[in-house]
Amino acid sequence: MKAACYIRVSTAEQNSALQLAELQQYISARGWEFAGVYEDTMSGAKASRPGLNRLLEDARMRRIDAVCVWKLDRFGRSLVDCLNQIQTLESSGIRFVSITQGLDTDQQNPASRFLLHVLGAAAEFERSLIRERVSAGMKAAKKAGKSMGRPRLVFDRQQVHELRRTGLSIAAISQQLGVSVGTVTRTLANVA
Repeated sequence: MKAACYIRVSTAEQNSALQLAELQQYISARGWEFAGVYEDTMSGAKASRPGLNRLLEDARMRRIDAVCVWKLDRFGRSLVDCLNQIQTLESSGIRFVSITQGLDTDQQNPASRFLLHVLGAAAEFERSLIRERVSAGMKAAKKAGKSMGRPRLVFDRQQVHELRRTGLSIAAISQQLGVSVGTVTRTLANVA
C-alpha cells in the first residue's frame, strides 16, 4: 500500500518535524510504502491549499492508496470542507487515516465514522472560537482608540516631484523619503 502524508502548519514559525516523524513511523510500522509528503504552511480554514490540491489530484490519478494525517485539524478546520475532501478520497478508493485519533476510513466500523464527524465538528468549533476571540480583541482595541490595519503613509508628494526634477532616480527618492519604489512611481504618474 502506497501511503502519502499530508502535513500542515499555520505559520512559518511552526515546525512540522513532529508530524512528519510520527507519520513516517506509523507508515513504516505497517509495512506500507512511503509515497511522499504533501505540505502546506497556511490556515486550515482555506479549502484550497497548494499541497492539499496536489494530494487530491494524485489521489484522483490513483498514485496513492492512503492519506495519513497527524490530526484531523491538520487536514482542515471546516467540517464541511474536511468531510468533502475525505469523501473525494473515498470515492477514488483512497483510505484516510488520522494517526493520533484512531480514525481510519478503511475500517467498516460505525464508531470510527461517528468519531470522524465529532472531531471534524470540534475542529470547526475551535476555528469559530478563534475567529470570535480575534473579533472581540479588535473591537476592544478600537474602543481603546487603537488604529487598526496598515498605518497611513504620510509624505510630501510635491517633494517627490521636486527630487525627480533634480535628477534623482526613483530608487534614490524612495530611499531618501522612506517610501516604496511603487509609491514614488505612482506619485510621479499622478501629475496634478
